Amino acid sequence: MSTETATKPGAPRLASETWVDIQPRRAILAMPEYHPPLAGRNGLRLDFNENTHAPSPRVREALGKITLEGFTIYPERAPVEAVVAQHLGLKPEQVLLTNAVDEAIHIVCFTFLEEGDECLFAVPSFFMYDVNAMGMGAKLVRVQADDTLAFPYERILASITPKTKLIILTTPNNPTGAVITREQIHTIAKAAPHAVILVDEAYFHFHGDTVMGDLVEATEPGAPYTREAGVWVPQNILVARTFSKAYGLANLRVGLLAGPVNLMNHLRKASSPYNVNGVALAAVEACIGDTEYIDWYVQQMHEGRARIEKALDNMKVPRWPSHANFVLMHIGPRHKQFVNEMRARNILVRDRSADPGLDGCVRLTVGLPDQVSMGIQALRDALGSMNWQPAEVIKPETEPKETPEYE
Repeated sequence: MSTETATKPGAPRLASETWVDIQPRRAILAMPEYHPPLAGRNGLRLDFNENTHAPSPRVREALGKITLEGFTIYPERAPVEAVVAQHLGLKPEQVLLTNAVDEAIHIVCFTFLEEGDECLFAVPSFFMYDVNAMGMGAKLVRVQADDTLAFPYERILASITPKTKLIILTTPNNPTGAVITREQIHTIAKAAPHAVILVDEAYFHFHGDTVMGDLVEATEPGAPYTREAGVWVPQNILVARTFSKAYGLANLRVGLLAGPVNLMNHLRKASSPYNVNGVALAAVEACIGDTEYIDWYVQQMHEGRARIEKALDNMKVPRWPSHANFVLMHIGPRHKQFVNEMRARNILVRDRSADPGLDGCVRLTVGLPDQVSMGIQALRDALGSMNWQPAEVIKPETEPKETPEYE
């Protein structure tokens, strides 16, 4: 029997029946692949900076009102964007809901970056910046923080060039917990009027400082700065936020972008009209007005963070000051053993040693009071089991040894 491929009469024959290894764009080939450590997360989740409690009780009530017929309808984003905008004191056209901050970053890069443009940000930070900017063929300009892990403000300013198209400022920063002042953000925006300034405020609630209020006046296109009420208001700033952290909706994947109307019009064209599902939209509308719950949860995080920092100091474990819902500590060369010792005690923590400048570092998420107590006790037991000594801690390396893990 012939092994030749049968063809219909008159159909064109392939020049070769050998399949070609089809390659993607060069920028995609050069991109690293994410490997989120999601498997086997059985235990107390102090590893991903998630809300370890629950979202507002209003979410359950709202989800209970969703009918089976509701699942057959395409989601309508605009009404909820109007609710969110009102909560933020903005116009509806200034807000775009996204599939978490991950998509927000992607939309900004997709909208504004071309091949050869420079994307400037400090490291260590959120690895999605690298992935999305590289995917557009942009040149990554990473500015390494020093041993204090404070935001390298002066070196960021010095790194701005005519080719700088996007500057990403993360405050508070993940995984360090460092912050950037409003004055510093404005100075950077003024120094780069030709660039978009994306301020990632995913952990905003745990610190409180924000530039979101500046967007109230930044509603008209024009020069990078306008004079209103005696204040220079930047016109090139975008703000990204998430509903995954304080609001506790990580599983539903909702974030937002806010900014001047002219920039938001460009971003909206680059966004899918159905990127946020109806269940997520209902949850957002329900929880965003529950300020009593958010105030309570944030207070729990502040108190828990202080307890963890005090415990680490008592155990002489080096740490960095944090303004988020986590604490970064320096364990040293035996960081992997420490992570395993914590897992053996049913506590999940995150090894951040692959990040630039963080060799030997581990991050611990703040939980509710009883969870903080469990985490601190596990810390003591794990370090004691290892016979860990403060003298083991050495200066972190400044280059990553492998692709950083997500979140």
